Amino acid sequence: MNFFDLMATAVALSMDAFAVSVSKGLSVKTLRPRHALITGTYFGGFQALMPLLGYFLARSFANYIQVFDHWIAFVLLASIGANMIREALSKDEETMNDSFGVKVMLPMAVATSIDAMAAGITFAMTGANILLAVALTGVTTFLFSAAGVKVGNVFGARYRAKAEFIGGIILVLMGTKILIEHLTV
Repeated sequence: MNFFDLMATAVALSMDAFAVSVSKGLSVKTLRPRHALITGTYFGGFQALMPLLGYFLARSFANYIQVFDHWIAFVLLASIGANMIREALSKDEETMNDSFGVKVMLPMAVATSIDAMAAGITFAMTGANILLAVALTGVTTFLFSAAGVKVGNVFGARYRAKAEFIGGIILVLMGTKILIEHLTV
């Protein structure tokens, strides 16, 4: 994966966190800078940690799955992307707790970063520079999440579904690109 692919993946992975951050912004009457900092730190930190875990997990089994690794990458990215698209098109509205404490933020950070673990497996299978991938994913998610709190507080829920939908499309396209590259070689 080249820099553009890694950056596109980082942006796509950050869309779940952005969507949840928008919801957090909706839940706050008086937004303070620390709300954006807390949200960005939780989501960015977990979005950086999870692909690293996925990468090392995949590297442990690389010799066994090398023949069909591109199919695994395709299925993982397409599945994550399809799920994001499904959630974006869902009419279910979640009400968000206005707390920024550990009991609220930790489960949300873990939930929004599970797909990043699967992306870490993809990074291992495509030979991506894991340090660059993790840094881009963490920083991008931090920035999107911090901005998402503000966007949610100012503009409301209008952009939440669109962000998640676009992120899903990007992941499906990335998975398809990986599959096509390996099948045409």
